[in-house]
Amino acid sequence: MQEGTIELFKDKLDKEYEFPALYIFKFIAPKGKEAELKGLFTKHEIKEKASSNGNYISITVEMMMPSSDSIIEYYIKANQIEGIIAL
Repeated sequence: MQEGTIELFKDKLDKEYEFPALYIFKFIAPKGKEAELKGLFTKHEIKEKASSNGNYISITVEMMMPSSDSIIEYYIKANQIEGIIAL
């Protein structure tokens, strides 16, 4: 994520949510990378769904987040995992 993109996303989050707030993270992970992504959310319930051909896994996590900054921190960490797509 680039600095300008982060600031725009932070502004949007701050307008849409009143923190603390329940936030839903959604990602698509290539098969074999899902464990690394799930490692970011160890204490939360994770919903998974495999793609029709099994090459990708959809991962959804609902979390109470204290601020937009904390949400952005998760996206920055996830962005460091090769092949991860944030939705």
